[in-house]
Amino acid sequence: MNLKLKFYIPLFISLFSLAISAQEVALTAKVSKNKLGINQRLKIEFSINKQGGDNFSPPKFANFKVVGGPSQSVSQSWINGTVSFSQSYTYIIQPKIKGELVLGKASINIAGKTIESKPIKIIVVDAVAIPKDPNDPNYVAQQNIHLVAEISKSRPYVGEGIYVEYRLYVSENISVYDTSVTEAPQYNGFWNQNIKINDFPVKMGKYNGENYRYIVLQKALLVPTKTGKLNIDPMKMNIVIGVPTGRADFFGNAITRNITKEFASAKKTILPKSLPIEGKPMDFTGAVGDFKFNVTLSKEVLKANESSQIKVMVSGKGNLKLFELPEITTPVELEKYQPERKEKVRVNSSGISGSVSDLYTVVPQYKGKYKIPNISFSYFNPKEKKYHTILAEDFFVNVLEGKELKPIVNSSTVLKQNVVSTGKNFRYIQTKSNFKPKNINDLFKSNLFYVLLLLPLLTIPIVILIAKRNDEKNNDLIGNKLRKAERLAKKYLSEARKQLGKKEAFYEALERALHNYLKAKLGIETADISGDKITEILKNKNINSTTINEFVEVLKQSDFARYTPISNSEMKEEFERAKQVIVELDKQL
Repeated sequence: MNLKLKFYIPLFISLFSLAISAQEVALTAKVSKNKLGINQRLKIEFSINKQGGDNFSPPKFANFKVVGGPSQSVSQSWINGTVSFSQSYTYIIQPKIKGELVLGKASINIAGKTIESKPIKIIVVDAVAIPKDPNDPNYVAQQNIHLVAEISKSRPYVGEGIYVEYRLYVSENISVYDTSVTEAPQYNGFWNQNIKINDFPVKMGKYNGENYRYIVLQKALLVPTKTGKLNIDPMKMNIVIGVPTGRADFFGNAITRNITKEFASAKKTILPKSLPIEGKPMDFTGAVGDFKFNVTLSKEVLKANESSQIKVMVSGKGNLKLFELPEITTPVELEKYQPERKEKVRVNSSGISGSVSDLYTVVPQYKGKYKIPNISFSYFNPKEKKYHTILAEDFFVNVLEGKELKPIVNSSTVLKQNVVSTGKNFRYIQTKSNFKPKNINDLFKSNLFYVLLLLPLLTIPIVILIAKRNDEKNNDLIGNKLRKAERLAKKYLSEARKQLGKKEAFYEALERALHNYLKAKLGIETADISGDKITEILKNKNINSTTINEFVEVLKQSDFARYTPISNSEMKEEFERAKQVIVELDKQL
């Protein structure tokens, strides 16, 4: 019996192989439906009827999104002496657009030949109502997970800070295993600052009247810089979810299935209000919030050429980075230097708070008492809906020691004085002298004589060479402009260089340098400095788009990196990047 089996088994296998090889090789494509709504999916299966297929290549699926696959399967059968073989590749796809679409050819290599499938026409119509299967994992996920953007205020004033908070609501009957942001929201028309979230505690809350667990994924402070309709684009993210299938295992435990699904928050619209015209002070520069204002003098009594500091400071809560401080004026006898800007600003869940100040150094030149006139600061309080003006007091600098300031006298007037006798006006005149000859060497024909004689001739070529190099340097417009730009970049970035290694201080100094550069070169008010505004102004200045994009990117990065882990080497790279972009920008301005 065993001998018979040994004889028949090889015979069976050989006949099976011959039967398979006798089939005509074909790659076929089959779809689950030829007509569907744009919100529906279809299955397409590519099958080859011969073994040995290799290098399967699917169509490009133009105008379709692959949501599943490829999955492979192999089957063999022997029915009534006929052998059949099938190897299939299955995809789940969803159309992106409506109309008559074509699924292209797939291909596979067999025995050195390329076999192709035929293209298939698919008709895509408007979205259709999809029956809701309570056991469908996608339907379960859609009903139990919600990505929501919460806005603290939809009609703020221009310059008034609001919050946007992205919450993920999850019902208790499903689990979330992983999340990843696929598209971050854009805040065009806003000054914005992300608020760091140290941890993600799970909280309980209600959504559409039902109890949910939720976590806060992201929070940002937004300050509108203009009026009109401003949109906050959706945040999109992929979430890996474990959903019940409606089935149970052998022990009665619910069987769950992990799926990855994309969620998006709804687009939000903000309608900022203009600040009122009525009652607007002349010195108002855009400050919105609740502030205090004071001016202090470090020394009121000093000597000539001894310095004193005048500190102009605004503190409180509001848009501290988006307005100008008032500028002090001093008498001409007090030499005043450019102020040094100091910022101690915190951005957290309670808003923007802290202080900004300008520190002026003044140096008196002459003895006397000098008045520093008072200055005022105005701001708008959005809670009270009215303007406030704070007036600082006059200051006096008393210089006790130093040169007297001489009055200006008319040059045509001669001041006459009486001659006063001192008793020593006329003295005895000596009539004899004791002069002796001094031995000196004759310069003529000496070594020194010939050196001095030849020296002018030797200096002529040196002078010509120096003059030539100076002319070349002066005519090198590109080089001069580059050197000037590099000096300017070093000037504005000097404070940032000092703060290398101190993350928050470094990026604050870097951001301030970029802002100050724009204000100095283009006269841009701080309230107008946004990515869109910068791009618009620089385009009008005929700056190339690469330089514009690089400048805006550095500005955004300096704002973002403050709240993310950054190494010292990355800070150095960011410093060099900022230096280079200022140089490139200055060459074109």
